[in-house]
Parts: sequence; structure tokens; C-alpha cells
Amino acid sequence: MGGMTDSRAVQELKRRLANKGYRLTQPRELVFKLLRAKPYHADANWIYDHVRQELPHISLGTIYRTLSVLVEAGLVRELHCGNGHARYDADVQPHYHAICRRCGALADVSLPRRQDLDQAAAEATGFAIDGHHLDFYGLCPACQVEREVSPEAERS
Repeated sequence: MGGMTDSRAVQELKRRLANKGYRLTQPRELVFKLLRAKPYHADANWIYDHVRQELPHISLGTIYRTLSVLVEAGLVRELHCGNGHARYDADVQPHYHAICRRCGALADVSLPRRQDLDQAAAEATGFAIDGHHLDFYGLCPACQVEREVSPEAERS
């Protein structure tokens, strides 16, 4: 859905929600549009803060339930970065991520999808592999600079 116009994306949102037995509500549409427009991967608290600007009485629980429905409908991916807080990505096409071990920053990695890994895993395990998830871990550029400036922070 990355290249769709907003109106086409909302129609696809409505169709996919209906296929799962849900209707399009204002919170679902707002959260979906917000995630599509966001250049990085948001967590529920960030989404809550921004949706409240248009819907001041919305609860954080409603945001979590909305995200759960969008994930179930295949419109949003839930990403777990090891820091206990899920992040959400409206780009549901297969792609890789780089995750900072220090601050939790998350970035899309623009590499071609490696279908040969599916075949290799199938041969190694006997599984009928139908996809894979791959994350890269390290230090983001900001944390690399911080480490160079303050190496003692690395030891704590």
C-alpha cells in the first residue's frame, strides 16, 4: 500500500477491516493515516499523543485495541525490538530492519529480500518455509558518536 493515494489506501483499509468483520471507525482511520505518513516506526504512546490532538477523549487502551485490529487485518506490522515496547510499521511489504542496541532506534534496511534464505532454511530443517523475518543489531549513528565522545557510558 506504500504507493497508494490516501483515498485508495482508506478504501483498502475499509475493505480489509470488513473482511475481518470490523468497521472503519475514526480512530482506526486516524491511526492508519498517521502510521502511513510517519517516516519512522511509532510506538503506541507516540500514536496516542498525536491522535489525542484530533480526538482528545480517546484512551490509550483504545489505541492499543486499534493497533491490534490493524495488525490482525494485515494493514500494520507490529515490531518487537527487545526493549519491551512494540513499534508499528504501515509498510507491510517484506523488508528488513536495523535496531540500535543502545537506544532502540529502528530503521528500514533497503536490501533486496533474500528468497534463497527460505530455501536454505527449508533444506536445513525440513520445514515448508513460506517467509522469514530478519533484523540487524548494532549501534545507530547517534549512539556511535556518543560512544566516541563518552566511552565510559559504554561500561555502565
